[in-house]
Amino acid sequence: MLDESTWPAFAKLVEANGGIFGGCWCIAFHLDPAGPKGQCKPYRDTKERLVREGRAQAALVFDGEEALGWCQFGRTVELPNVKNRKNYEAGLDELPDWRLPCFFVGKGYRKRGIAKIALRGALEEIARLGGGTVEAYPYDVEAVKTSSSFLHGGTVRMFLAEGFEQVRQIGKSQWVVRKTIGPA
Repeated sequence: MLDESTWPAFAKLVEANGGIFGGCWCIAFHLDPAGPKGQCKPYRDTKERLVREGRAQAALVFDGEEALGWCQFGRTVELPNVKNRKNYEAGLDELPDWRLPCFFVGKGYRKRGIAKIALRGALEEIARLGGGTVEAYPYDVEAVKTSSSFLHGGTVRMFLAEGFEQVRQIGKSQWVVRKTIGPA
């Protein structure tokens, strides 16, 4: 799990991959959707502060001491931002307890099942923390071909294999998927 003890390995992976997704440091989903642009800059410092405060969570996948990738997760209040917000809110019936908005797998480790391992780790941690409704926003790569480097939300197929239900479409190839996790 991402915490103060694993921060150095997380930071090393992010830095080795150019700050990931244009330098976001996996902070975009923490942003207040109604807040000003650049509200969390500098992103690295903000991410580290959130980790130290216990407000930024991720299931990390390691090979020895080296972090290979992660699945970000958190309570909806911790991760208020979602892509395709207008479409998301138009069909919203109720907010989930938990969100899984972002995955990252380092260059050289993609297409090896790292995201799937990270997803399972996040679900185990959510169960340990009491469970609840979990929502994610993956892409249907069967409908629209997408480079693995742009699949920050994971794939619909990966989530369906873990028992998620495909709820509704919110983007050209992006879906809302849900699953209820019981407490561990």
